[in-house]
Amino acid sequence: MYPLKFQPIVKDKIWGGHKLQEIFGKQPDGLPNIGESWELSGYPTDASVVANGYLAGKTLPELIEKYRGQLVGERVYNRFGNMFPLLFKLIDANDDLSIQVHPDDETAGKRHQSLGKTEMWYVLHAEPEASLIIGFTKKCTKKQYLEALEKGEVETLLQKVPVQAGDVFFIPAGLVHAIGRGSHLRLQTNR
Repeated sequence: MYPLKFQPIVKDKIWGGHKLQEIFGKQPDGLPNIGESWELSGYPTDASVVANGYLAGKTLPELIEKYRGQLVGERVYNRFGNMFPLLFKLIDANDDLSIQVHPDDETAGKRHQSLGKTEMWYVLHAEPEASLIIGFTKKCTKKQYLEALEKGEVETLLQKVPVQAGDVFFIPAGLVHAIGRGSHLRLQTNR
């Protein structure tokens, strides 16, 4: 094996911008607003493709099928088989993203026959006003949340955290979160 380089998969997003081009040299491929650049993905519909060497043109799932634990480690291969369990991407939030919460493995398994989703964020670049939403400001009940939603005041319940380059955030499954405008992140998630 040799150091593998993969072709990035750029994605147009309504909230995306031009920072992935300006800062990271990503090619827009005719897309108006690059919101994401998937750097390493094993998703069958968006699998990373090797860009260099004798394996150029092969997808990550093809490599795992052939090289198994030699490529991803025996423990990872024994647990996930030919599925690559992580997704690495760059994000350009030119606008606020939606508020989200992802299920854990148990819930995702029951409802979607898939794995849950935990995220790890590393802030590569941030505009002066950039922030993230991470959890609630205080414990709130479902009733309180629904009342705030009805009044259009959900943001008053959410913890807004200013960010700067070099910050790192762990977002476990089940934690309410959102990426705010002006945040440019490297994101790693489990699938």
